[in-house]
Amino acid sequence: MKPLPLLAVSFLVLSPALALASTWDVDPAHTTVEFSVRHMMVTTVKGQFQKVKGTVELDEKEPSKSTVEVSIDTASIDTREAKRDAHLKSPDFFDAAKFPALTFKSTKIEKAGKGKFKVTGDLTMHGIAKPVVLTVEGPSASIKDPFGRTVRGVMATGKLDRKDWGMTWNKALDSGGFVVSDEVKLDINAELAERPAVPAAETPAAAGAKAPPAAPAKPASPPATPAKPGK
Repeated sequence: MKPLPLLAVSFLVLSPALALASTWDVDPAHTTVEFSVRHMMVTTVKGQFQKVKGTVELDEKEPSKSTVEVSIDTASIDTREAKRDAHLKSPDFFDAAKFPALTFKSTKIEKAGKGKFKVTGDLTMHGIAKPVVLTVEGPSASIKDPFGRTVRGVMATGKLDRKDWGMTWNKALDSGGFVVSDEVKLDINAELAERPAVPAAETPAAAGAKAPPAAPAKPASPPATPAKPGK
């Protein structure tokens, strides 16, 4: 297949309705995965996961055909309190030693208004997979960053009941209620960087092409005739 002319490529990039499906990687340095819970029935405590990676296969023409996969390092949880973080990593909660990653894999994407989508997916946490629904705004229009990458952003919110994933630890308060709420709110801000297209010479199809036969080796020169011994 002949490569598209530069003008045609530019038109596709600038026209979302006609753009081809593309692959975008989550930029961990500019992405926050934040959660919040009610504590002691009086305040809200927030935390983040510091290590996250993921991929979005984006279909601009038919967004419902897009897919999202994200993996989060459980041990990277950070609530700004070392003792609390240690408890959250223990078997009472995430059991990070046994379940080192939380994963999310989309199963359905639906339009939910202008610039908004409802993304349903399986969240695997604490060894249990359950569906969750995220409300997503974006992706934003793509731009070039100072390093030449094409980037765009998305924001997502959602909530879940931690008991659905087997996290039932709690303590009752004398005044009523519990130390930690069962409802957990999610707030995600992600920066996506477009993955560069693989040059044709490096594609699997090209890699699998048969190499031209090697030129036959030149026959070795005949051995030199030994000199006759002198008389």
